[in-house]
Order: sequence, then structure tokens, then C-alpha cells
Amino acid sequence: MRQHIGGNSPWEAQAGYARAVAIGERVVVAGTTATGAEGRLVGVGDPYRQALQALDNIADALQAAGAHLDDVVRTRMYVTRREDAEPVMRAHRERLGHVRPAATLVLVAGLIDPAMLVEIESEAVVDHADRDP
Repeated sequence: MRQHIGGNSPWEAQAGYARAVAIGERVVVAGTTATGAEGRLVGVGDPYRQALQALDNIADALQAAGAHLDDVVRTRMYVTRREDAEPVMRAHRERLGHVRPAATLVLVAGLIDPAMLVEIESEAVVDHADRDP
């Protein structure tokens, strides 16, 4: 069964995508930025804060699909400035260092909103039979 999970980004409706899609044991989370609960960017000018917010948004999407950050097996991080790599990696390490997913960090020319400094994707695999009800 395919489950679509919505998030807090105004781009989802505009572009026609889901924050996450869960199918079987797999949960794929779309590129996620630092959009806060009210739909506005959190941490303007601060790549570390933006990465933390993006990872919190990913955690929320995973939870809605019955998964957790502990289930993440793959992440992709996109940064718009080379100097932001270290603070983004630090946030990733703080949230996912104990899981050690396969990860990629890529320098890109820009994101949809010039104030967005980082975007993160994730994939998780969860055995729902191992979860408490």
C-alpha cells in the first residue's frame, strides 16, 4: 500500500509532490528545507539551523509514516555555499551520527528560494513488525 505524507512546505501543492512516500518497508522523503510549521523559512543566513530544521521536518515525515530517524539508510545533502558544508555535516552528525546512513553532500548553484542554504533528502527502511503498536 502506498501512503503519501504531506509536510509544511508551500512548494508541495505548487509542484504536486508529497513530503514523503511510504511503500512497504521503504519511506522516501523528498528534498526538505528549513520550512517551519507556519510555512516560512527558519534560520535565515544560518546553515546549521537550517539543516537542523530540515532534519526535524524529515523526522516528522518519517514519524507520520511509522518510521524514525533510526531507520534512515540514506541521506543526500545539498548546500549552496562551500563554507556551509561543515555546519550542515555537524547537524547531520548530531541527528544521525549514531545511525551512520550512507550520505552524499553536494554543492549546488542554488535552491528555489535564494535564502535556502541547504536541502536534505532521506530514505528509510523499517520493519513494521518490529514496532510497538
